[in-house]
Amino acid sequence: MAGTLQPDERPENGAAPFDRWIERFIAYLADVRGLSPNTVRAYATDLNAFSSWCAREGIDPASISHRELRSYLADLSRARYAEKTLNRHLSSIRTLYRWLVHEELVSQDSAAAIASPKLSRKLPKTMSDEDVADILAAIDASGPAGIRDAAFLELLYASGARIAEVSALTVDDIDFAESQVKLFGKGSKERIVPLYAHVLDVLREYLQRGRTALVDPSKPTRALFISTRGNPMSTDSLRTVFEKRVRAAGKDSSLTPHAMRHTFATELLGGGADLRTVQELLGHESLSTTQIYTHVSIERLKDATRQAHPRSDAQ
Repeated sequence: MAGTLQPDERPENGAAPFDRWIERFIAYLADVRGLSPNTVRAYATDLNAFSSWCAREGIDPASISHRELRSYLADLSRARYAEKTLNRHLSSIRTLYRWLVHEELVSQDSAAAIASPKLSRKLPKTMSDEDVADILAAIDASGPAGIRDAAFLELLYASGARIAEVSALTVDDIDFAESQVKLFGKGSKERIVPLYAHVLDVLREYLQRGRTALVDPSKPTRALFISTRGNPMSTDSLRTVFEKRVRAAGKDSSLTPHAMRHTFATELLGGGADLRTVQELLGHESLSTTQIYTHVSIERLKDATRQAHPRSDAQ
């Protein structure tokens, strides 16, 4: 029952019960909030590191002070952790303490008042439509694996989906009658993204000529993308396919599947879509997360102006 402490879970017993609280919190993230395995793993890593630091410093995490929490962040900073990583650690700790207060395991939220380190605004890396076309053109789609890879990349570009969302797709999530795909984002939140005719044609060909050849009859599955061994493709295996196809097309090897998502967003905004629509299609909880793409679009306009205007080089 929430708020009922067992004798061995009292704060005065030190870090050991705190580690059990972390285990309960991690289970809550996975089972109740439905966060992805990668996200849950990141929370566990961050919070176990925090608990270990408390044990080394002789600090009771159940009654930690703001000053002691800032000392922890300062130690991470001295260890040359990036600002983004520091923010992630602090976010994990904040979320944990909110839950601990809600469950009445601690009486105060010591992390709530700690300000996040300011991040330098970094524009997301995008691709051009020509880049995407070149990558797709370099795929030999004469065999099942090639047909699959073409369908995977076309869908990634057409939907703006996260790579984990694509990995989780089943054949039932593609609605050909309504020209749309059902995606399950962070926290298992469902959203519908419309698909244009070309990507639907490519997906039909994959289902008819690619997937049927890849599925192992002894291992039936409804997963959309299937490996050459007949298994559902994980996030990592799809990422490997993406990297392989980028290299084969002679493109920037630092490009990631997320660059395709960024490209999807900037192309929509550049084509006149409003910010709220793009937010819905990307599955962003906050509009501020989507707003960074407006800066990307502005930078593109500036580049186009500099290249095209006859007096752009005038002194």
